[in-house]
Amino acid sequence: MKLKSFFTNSFGILFSRIAGFVRNLLMASILGQSIYSDMFLVAFKLPNLFRRIFGEGAFLQSFLPSFVASRNKGVFAISILRRFLLFITASSVIVAFFPAFFTRLLVVGWSEAQIAEAAPMMAVTFWYLALVFIVTFLGSLLQYKEHFATTAFSTVLLNFAMIGALLLYRNDNPKQVAIALSISVVIGGLMQVGLHLWSISRYKLMPLLVGGWKYRKVKDVAGENKKFNTLFIPAIWGNSTPQINAFLDTWLASFLVAGSISSLFYANQVFQLPLAIIAIAASTALFPSVSKALVHGREEEAYLNLAKAFWLMLAALSVAAIIGIAFSEPIAWLLFERGKFTAEDTAKTSFVLAMYLVGLIPFGLSKLLSMYLYASHRQMKAAKISTISLVFNVIASLSLMKPMGAAGLALAGSIGGWVLFVLTLKEVGFSHVIKPLFSRHILLLLLAWVTLGALSYYGNTELMAIIRR
Repeated sequence: MKLKSFFTNSFGILFSRIAGFVRNLLMASILGQSIYSDMFLVAFKLPNLFRRIFGEGAFLQSFLPSFVASRNKGVFAISILRRFLLFITASSVIVAFFPAFFTRLLVVGWSEAQIAEAAPMMAVTFWYLALVFIVTFLGSLLQYKEHFATTAFSTVLLNFAMIGALLLYRNDNPKQVAIALSISVVIGGLMQVGLHLWSISRYKLMPLLVGGWKYRKVKDVAGENKKFNTLFIPAIWGNSTPQINAFLDTWLASFLVAGSISSLFYANQVFQLPLAIIAIAASTALFPSVSKALVHGREEEAYLNLAKAFWLMLAALSVAAIIGIAFSEPIAWLLFERGKFTAEDTAKTSFVLAMYLVGLIPFGLSKLLSMYLYASHRQMKAAKISTISLVFNVIASLSLMKPMGAAGLALAGSIGGWVLFVLTLKEVGFSHVIKPLFSRHILLLLLAWVTLGALSYYGNTELMAIIRR
């Protein structure tokens, strides 16, 4: 694993998430956990879902190997770009004409009046799908040139656009603020595309795209397109389980009390920070070296790298999970409790956050282990495992949402994450991942868990007593 790639990805994600926290802090202060914050978050749900699916590797894992092997790289790239853009643009036009219908699909529990107010926001934000695909496509070409910085840092532009909208409209009525946020999503997407086009020109990839567009005889890359399709569809599904879980959470939360969708959103944003900085960044950096080792028949080397990364990630994710659960209320208080975000909102959000963090370790380790399945061309197996995990999540959600509310939906997602982890570990090989360093680290890790848990619990009790005085 190249440390430069890892730190570039980690720092870029951290910088973007910090900007995202500032955005969420402002949104919580200006809108609180209100129906209008729920409306914007529902409108932003589908674009954000696709951003995470594309941005966290599904497209790259399918496109880049096919692009590298292609004898007509420009033609192949343009054929993929045209096909996806045509489908996404057509979908965006349909949503623009029938936004209320698609809004109703996401929030069945809302009234007709609420759906009517949220529908225009859905029509606007859905156009971000086309922009995020262009960003992902161009980012894949830049990674072909081993350039990671542009893509790693570009998401901050979306957050800056949304922060700007919140600051400009902070004194307006909540509905106007929500509409401004929806428009800012598209503006942020345009800024991301502009940055990637600049990098594409800088790395001299524009002639390849222009040449591919001028020639664009798809029949010359028909075989390569077919191979891409066989990898892409299962890769998309295999990478989508956490995002689809969050999508289902929103749909089910629409049947709960007002503000439940916002509680899930704010808590999930905190949960995503350690997941992205540790798991996604490490998996992205490790993917090339594991792939090369497997291609050259060095399976033992690949497993050894995987085992070392597994134990390092387990330690890091454990620290994040234990501290996060113990200090969930102070974290929610520090980040969100101001303006219209009340102490009651803090208590609700902290409980949801704790339930999400129960799944931090399995979701993070599953990212790493799934990467090995993709590197060994077992995309279909990863997709099947994700499907089983999703089924468990749906069953748990329906069982827990009534007694626990939004926190029950978060806990159901964590249960699905543990199912995903166990099945993925079994497929990769328990003995190859756990056994090599088991005796050396497990006792030390268990002792650290107990000590850290006890200290965190005591520290949280004392801190909350000071905060609420």
